[in-house]
This record gives sequence, C-alpha cells and structure tokens, in this order.
Amino acid sequence: MYKPVISITIVILLISALYASADVRLKLATTTSTDNTGLLRVLLPPFEKMLKARVDVIAVGTGKALELGKNGDVDLVLVHARTEEDKFVNDGYGINRRDVMYNDFIIVGPENDPAGLKGMKDASDALKKIFESKSSFISRGDNSGTHILEKSLWQMAKLRPSGQWYMETGQGMGATLRIADEKMGYTISDRGTYLAYKSKINLKILVEGDKARLSNPYGIIAVNPEKNPHVNYVYAMALIGWFTSVEGQKLIKDFKISGEQLFYPVIGR
Repeated sequence: MYKPVISITIVILLISALYASADVRLKLATTTSTDNTGLLRVLLPPFEKMLKARVDVIAVGTGKALELGKNGDVDLVLVHARTEEDKFVNDGYGINRRDVMYNDFIIVGPENDPAGLKGMKDASDALKKIFESKSSFISRGDNSGTHILEKSLWQMAKLRPSGQWYMETGQGMGATLRIADEKMGYTISDRGTYLAYKSKINLKILVEGDKARLSNPYGIIAVNPEKNPHVNYVYAMALIGWFTSVEGQKLIKDFKISGEQLFYPVIGR
C-alpha cells in the first residue's frame, strides 16, 4: 500500500501555524566544533525563516552543554560524546536522541614531528610516544567531547599525563588549535574544526584512520519537559526534525571548506 511521505518542511510549517509567535526563541547548547566550523550558520537560517523563530546558540564543550540541559537552561543539545549522551537520556534529562552526522578525530602536530607519530594508526600508542618523548601536548581540558576522548586514550595507554610538556587550555577547539600551533605542540582535534582552521595554522595531520578509537558521531537531544516544564519542547523537536530531514542532511553533506567535506550526514551512511 502507498504511504504518503510528508516532508519536514510541511511539518515545520504546520507547527509554525499552530504555535506562531513573533517572540519565539530556542536555546541550543552545542559543541564548539559545530560553531567554529560555521556549520550552524548554514543549517539554522532556513529553519529560523520557516518558523519565524530565533535559535540562540551556546557553544561550549559537550560536558558543559549537557549540564546546561540538565539545568533546563537550554531547550536541546547537539553534542558528541555518546557515553555521556546515553547517561543524559537514561537519567531522564533528555529524550528523543537522534544521530545527526559524523566525522573523525585526528592527532595533529608540528611538521618536524619530534615524537615521530607520522603514519601511526593506533591513537593510544601515539599518545604513549608523546608521553615518552615529553613533547609538548595541548589539551582542551574542558570536559568537551574531544577532551573526554583524549582522557580515554590516556587511560588505554595506562598513563597519566602531567608536567611542563602537558598543558590544558580550558578553551574551545579553535583556540586550542591556535595555541598548539604557537607552541609547536601536538593536540587532538575533530577533523571539521581542523579543516576550518587549516589555512590559519601550520599543524599537520599525523595520526588518522583509527576507526576503533577516533570515530566522532554527533547526536541531538531534546531536554525532557517532564524534568524542566518551561523548555520549548515543540520547537526543540521541530529543530531535531530539521537537522535529521532530507533537506537538513543535504546541507550538512554540501557544507565544505576549500572543497573538503567537514561532516558526513547519517542519511545514506
């Protein structure tokens, strides 16, 4: 039997007609990578135009984004730390998690590569070489998705980094890349932010392709209105629908810098 397919555009327009308001504002807590790359400046305007709404973006590390969600300070979160996301949902703070896109993490560093990482595939072994050589390493140190990944890699290597060679910035990915570049040190980055900053820094990709350890999926989650009744759940679900729609996924696929794709949509994966 034929089943009609209703596009996300029609759904959003129906929601807009039912809940139309000139003062609708939606708060989205998200990672610095989605903001630093410029992706949201492509994804959000069509949604805002359709609903005559405004999406306020709060770009922080994943840990902070989830805390904002727990406190009901935002309506939804777009993050990349699956274990933490699942806990957020299982603890009742978030509902209706959806996969949005993915890319991967990479280890970047100076071209002279003092620790000898170039061409390595095992990310944990690469950090071990940095540790042994006491080469400069710049960490986000902010409980972001990238920092959470880094900590897991040190744990796999059974090492605890400390000393003058190890520096925590407490800042976003873009700022951390700049600091690593200035100090000619190594750091871990999501590929998207690195590509967005590639023309501004001299750091090179040295370790990539570790699918078991360096995969980087992004998920979007609505804040549970039962925990925080004041959140704008209807519009949060509309934005989730937009990000995961055919139209939204195409915008993600087509988003490139200097011809290089930064994120890959889950549709067609």
